[in-house]
Amino acid sequence: MIQQTKVWFITGASKGFGLSLVKQLLSKGQKVAATSRNIEELKNAVNLVTDNFLPLKVDLADEASVADAILKTNCTFGQIDVVINNAGYGIGGSIEELTDREVRNCFDINVFGTLNVIRNVMPYLRKQRSGHIINISSIAGITGGIGWALYTATKFAVVGLSEVLAEDVKSLDIKVTVVAPGAFRTSFLTEDSLVLAKHAIDDYQEVRASHARYQKLDGNQAGDPEKAAAAMIKIAFDETPPVHLLLGEDAYDRAMQKLEKLDKTFRFNEELSKSMAYHG
Repeated sequence: MIQQTKVWFITGASKGFGLSLVKQLLSKGQKVAATSRNIEELKNAVNLVTDNFLPLKVDLADEASVADAILKTNCTFGQIDVVINNAGYGIGGSIEELTDREVRNCFDINVFGTLNVIRNVMPYLRKQRSGHIINISSIAGITGGIGWALYTATKFAVVGLSEVLAEDVKSLDIKVTVVAPGAFRTSFLTEDSLVLAKHAIDDYQEVRASHARYQKLDGNQAGDPEKAAAAMIKIAFDETPPVHLLLGEDAYDRAMQKLEKLDKTFRFNEELSKSMAYHG
């Protein structure tokens, strides 16, 4: 049973993990500010009118929009305790198949949107000398799959910035966790959340096959998003939350395989790696 009431700021809250988080938190009496590009869609999805719920229309790629939303949250609830950067979408295709605009749009939300939130919420958290930032990446941010190079790049960026942010803010008593989920039964593989290269190149047959395999998973993913949301809520109440959190058996297995592969690769080249110093 959760006793302490916290103020939560959650992006991408009209569907998927974000919506599950909002509903679970409100049911527990928590105070929640939630963002979406479409505020009516968000309100309809949550379907609850309460003083504990602040729906916000936000363009995460627009820093002024993000700053205004965070200011409204602080003015409404008096503080911000937990920030969950959940908003994001998938992009599939080989690097040469995707346009510069498609790639930049994805980075704007998956990476720069996250940075906009962190940059603008940090002054409040520093003043409080408390807070917890939870960035939702993906198992693709630890080990990518064929045909998802640019999506993987955005999620690797989220993992990397989270790891260093955790060190940067540790002395301020602010905590950071990066979450790497595997396949969960959300809308991630639908047209609303996934962009595929419009101009496919015939030579990339393995890329097409990879996309087809993933799309067949839609609606049949093993992961339960309600359990994922509950896990994220749990760690936000832990005194010493992890910097990394894998969610899903598939995510755990893939991460362990990557660790083993890196260990073998690094050790195999140990002599060469260490032979770079000047001698004289």
